[in-house]
Amino acid sequence: MSMSRLSSLQQFTRLCALGAGLLIGGDTLAAVENSCERIVATGNPDYPPLVWAPEGEKALTGVAIEMLQLALKDSGIRIEVLDLGSRAKALEAVEAGQVDVMAGLYLSRERLQTLDFVYPAIIDVPSVIFVRRGAAFPYSGWQDLQGRRGAAQQGSRFGLSFDTYAADNLALERLSTGEAALRKLLDGKLDYVVLERYQGLALAQQMGVDAQLDTLEGSFINAPLYLAVSHNSVCNSPALRSALALGMQELAQRNEAGRLLDKYRQLWAAPFRPATEAADIPVAE
Repeated sequence: MSMSRLSSLQQFTRLCALGAGLLIGGDTLAAVENSCERIVATGNPDYPPLVWAPEGEKALTGVAIEMLQLALKDSGIRIEVLDLGSRAKALEAVEAGQVDVMAGLYLSRERLQTLDFVYPAIIDVPSVIFVRRGAAFPYSGWQDLQGRRGAAQQGSRFGLSFDTYAADNLALERLSTGEAALRKLLDGKLDYVVLERYQGLALAQQMGVDAQLDTLEGSFINAPLYLAVSHNSVCNSPALRSALALGMQELAQRNEAGRLLDKYRQLWAAPFRPATEAADIPVAE
């Protein structure tokens, strides 16, 4: 279904519902406005194992997608998941209200202007500093990155504290993909790359270069990853936000994200290492 048809259908459905409510009475109108039997979600199709588009499939999968599905499992709300081809296109569609929910997004001041973030978060995502094996440098804090050649993926965020520090103090090149950053690192053109740990491990396994990389000890940067509901979504209501928050709270209490992370790391790694489990990249001595 095209984005324009999707948006038109949602608007038409809501207008019909509102019309019916007006005929019946104010109480019914309020109930109709706060209900949505179906929502549309999307995410970054290149962010395994948290969200990705498996080859040959049209729908997204991963930790963030299943957490959304589980959060609304008992709500009666159906979920359609769309792969829009890129993180940028997905975020643009959500902010415009053409899609209701972004599954897997980092919070920023700018995004709060167009999105409601659901608490608790899906998962805390650790980011680490990757270096070439044998080329580690002394590291005790972010200040040790100053004067060194670094890179990160375009659009990546690592928490407000690090992002602010990097903007003010580091020459952090932004490359189109995490794979491009790792290849430039392995070519000796960078000293370090900052990537989300799970994404970095998955990419290294896919590229077959995990034996050529180390991570710097003490370089973990934790940032929570959220579900986000568009301000412009016709389905954004107290009822939906409450259902999401209650569902996420229950999932957090039983550490469902941890279980799903193990599940999807193995699913992602299977095509590249069918006989072994996904392995961690060692910390540099």
